[in-house]
Order: sequence, then C-alpha cells, then structure tokens
Amino acid sequence: MQPKISASLKLPSPDSDSAAHSAKVFDCVADAIDAGGGSISFAEFMRLALYAPGLGYYSAGSRKFGTAGDFVTAPEISPLFGNVLAGQSAYVLDQLGGGDILEPGAGTGALAVSMLRKLDELSSLPENYFILEVSPDLAERQAARIKVDAPEFFDRVSWLAEIPKKFAGVVIANEVIDAFPVERFLILEGDVQQSRVTVDGDNLTWTCAEAPSGLATAVRNIERELDCTFPDGYTSEISLAAQNWVSELAASITAGFVFLIDYGVTRREYYAAERSDGWLRCHFRHHAHDNPLLLPGIQDVTTWVDFTGVAEAAVAADMSVAGYVTQASFLLSGGLEGELANFDSLSISEQVELSGRIKLLTLPAEMGEHFKCMGLSRGALHAPSGLTALDKTHLL
Repeated sequence: MQPKISASLKLPSPDSDSAAHSAKVFDCVADAIDAGGGSISFAEFMRLALYAPGLGYYSAGSRKFGTAGDFVTAPEISPLFGNVLAGQSAYVLDQLGGGDILEPGAGTGALAVSMLRKLDELSSLPENYFILEVSPDLAERQAARIKVDAPEFFDRVSWLAEIPKKFAGVVIANEVIDAFPVERFLILEGDVQQSRVTVDGDNLTWTCAEAPSGLATAVRNIERELDCTFPDGYTSEISLAAQNWVSELAASITAGFVFLIDYGVTRREYYAAERSDGWLRCHFRHHAHDNPLLLPGIQDVTTWVDFTGVAEAAVAADMSVAGYVTQASFLLSGGLEGELANFDSLSISEQVELSGRIKLLTLPAEMGEHFKCMGLSRGALHAPSGLTALDKTHLL
C-alpha cells in the first residue's frame, strides 16, 4: 500500500504504473521499518525513496525532468544558463593552463551539451568532461542526449561512479546538494529528538526518538553559533551527508574551482524563528508541496541548502570561498548580456519566448533570488566575474 493523497493538497493522481511502482517502494520502506524495530530515521527514508536500487526516484526509469517530469531545472529552461557557466569555466581553465570538467548529477545531459558547445566556441574544450552519476538510468539518458545533440564531443565524455582522485579543473554541481538525504530534528520539552518514519496502517507517518549524539551535538552547536534556543515544537533539517560530500570533493581537488548552484540560504536564515517547520520541498508532476511521506519513489524530495554549512565543510578541507551570489547576479555579471547579441535579429515570437525564459532564470520571484551560486577555489585563482559583483560571502 501507499499513503493516500490528502484532497487539500490538490496533487494529481499517479497513473496506474506509477502507483504500482510507489506501492513497491512503500513495501521496501516498510520492510526497513520492520527491520529497524518499528521506525527509521528520516535520512534513511529519504535514501530509500530516492536511491534504493531499481526502486528509488533517481534509480528507477521514470521521467523526472522537463515538462513531462516533475520539475524543470535551469539547463532545461535555456542553454543560456550553460553558456554563461561555460564562459566562467573557461576563465578558470585558462588560469589553470587546462584541466578537466566534472559535473555531478548531470540530469538530462542538457547542461553538458550547452557547456561543451560553448566551450568549443571559446576554444576552451577540456580534455575530459566527467559526469558523476549514481543512476544507471540517468546515465543512459545523458549518453543518448549527448550522442544526438553534441556527437562531435561524445568521445570527451565519460561517466564515473565516484569522485575522481587528484582532480584538476572545474566542478559544476547544479541542484546536487539539495538531493542528499537529510536528518530532521524536533525540539520536545527542550530535548533534541530525531524525526523518524513509521507505518500506520496503509500510511507512512512521523514519530520521534532521542537524537543520536552526533545529531544532538550538531543542533546544539547551531544554537550556540546563532545565540538562540530553539523553542519546543521547532522542526528543521541538517544535511550532514551533503557536508561530508563537499569535504570529500574538496579533498580530491588538487587545483581548481567548484561552482555550486542550488536553492538555499545562509544558516541564520535557514534556522530563523519563522522557519519552524524546516525547508523540505517535494515535487510531483510540477506541483510543489511539503509532505515527503506521500508517493514514495515517484516524487522528488529535497531540502533547501544551508550554504554556511557548505562553506564550513569546504574551508575545513582547505578550500577558499570565492563568492556567494544570487543566480540572477551570477548570470547577469557572468556574461548573460553578451549571449543576447543576436536578440534583435530574432522574430517577435522568438524574442517573447526567450524573454520569458530569461525571466524564469533571473526574476526574484522565480529562480533569480531563491537560487544561489557559491564558488570554491583551490590554488592561486581569480574568481570569475559572475562571483565578484554583489558578493554576499560576508553573510555566511
């Protein structure tokens, strides 16, 4: 069985195949709950729902991106996003005297296609364009798209199952950090509780237990840092897995630059009093909501990024924070205007369509302010232009 959709959420009903798949994922989660003595941590639930082999949202074969999927990412909105990133990457590669590109979690392959095309135009093609992908299904889709849309560059692309050792070059991580399983906590009578998932009849539901020492310590450290005490009932998330991944990535880089693009905020914003129910976000058929226990395996489950935590992990691994800006600032300062040189030669309908896509990428109410770009560097590198204007690193 699977959790029923509340009518108040107004989510579309899954088709029969999707519902059957979700029922299998529900059974997988229920088995884990049984093996765990009646409940599992939310982080474990999220891992199963997203990554269980052959079953999880990112491991199975359903469409996830674009109009036929559950959400749209910036590279699908317009190749302009990838073109700007390519120009910024070329600036770094030139300082390094060459190097490779690594793209973790490459989605549909759209960003790789636009990056490779633009880097070729700039005479800055890397010797290798590595894609780090945990989903065999997505890796197949990425390869198929690159073969069709950028066949002349396909031989430069290779797929990896783990972070490469001694990497020199540029890392592009677009909407990667938000997909790591997170721990969820609750303050109850002054104590830190770990939010856990259990089964109640045909539904998954919340329960809680005393937080493991590592989680409790992390929560108390945040309180001390922000000089606050979370009130009873306060619930939020900590992405320890994402911070560990950033540490591992940083340790692998001998010289180079990392661009991290995701929806997120500083720690002080993340744990503000008014955010007392956390930052979880779920997507199903282009409907966003905040109940991660529905539709296991067929909806995306993410959380906004605590960019302060990302910066701390990088600095602890001896990387430098080279900038922290909004996506709008990154694109506008990074060369977006130059990508529109032929705008006047377009037809009226083409101009209207392109303008709409640019608005999605840059307007504050769309992706422009919610999404941030953080740059991390190792070596004597100058930050590219997209990270130097309106830099908010001092707020981290």
